[in-house]
Amino acid sequence: MSTSMKKVLSQARKVMHPNSRKSIAISKKTKKISNREKLKLGNAMKQNLVGEKMLWIQENMVPDVCPYTPELTADLLQKYISRNDEELEQIAIRHSIGVRKNRQHASREDVILMTKKREETEYETCGIEIPDILNPAQCALLRKWDGELRYLPNFKFVRFGKKNLLKSNQNKSKPPGKSTSKPNENSKKSTKPKVITNIEHDISSVKNSEIQDCPMDAE
Repeated sequence: MSTSMKKVLSQARKVMHPNSRKSIAISKKTKKISNREKLKLGNAMKQNLVGEKMLWIQENMVPDVCPYTPELTADLLQKYISRNDEELEQIAIRHSIGVRKNRQHASREDVILMTKKREETEYETCGIEIPDILNPAQCALLRKWDGELRYLPNFKFVRFGKKNLLKSNQNKSKPPGKSTSKPNENSKKSTKPKVITNIEHDISSVKNSEIQDCPMDAE
């Protein structure tokens, strides 16, 4: 319990009418402090989850590869989604041994299955949010990160999905196209008069731009 909460509760211990202004003000202040502490606790838990995810990614990245490629990022995220499969297999083996009606470690199994299903849905749709390891600076920053949560604001988080990574990989592997169009003979004949008209147009545009760029001179 925080010191501010203790101070408010000590004031409330004094005998007063429950519907008095002072008691109503104390109850409002107590509720406000409680909501603030719940919000802080929720943010701390969220930061811990993000930190655990980043540590797992850091430990399972391919060494000496920076920045990461879309193909390696897709493999890394699929491996991240399946990180608890071995634990699920061990729980299934324990369930198969014995004749107990109640499932042992049922709560842990349910949590793992729910988390995996949610992450699979995110990967197939909007993407899983991780640091932008396709960026050289962000990838190097993640490799050097020591696990301190206070450095999380330095990271740029991006959602990587299956479709986006596959599309990026295809665009990267596609060879550049070569233009096979032949020059038109009529265009060669008409190049000279076109150049003259373009020069006249450029001269007039330059004059107009000088007037627009320098309003003091135009005045």
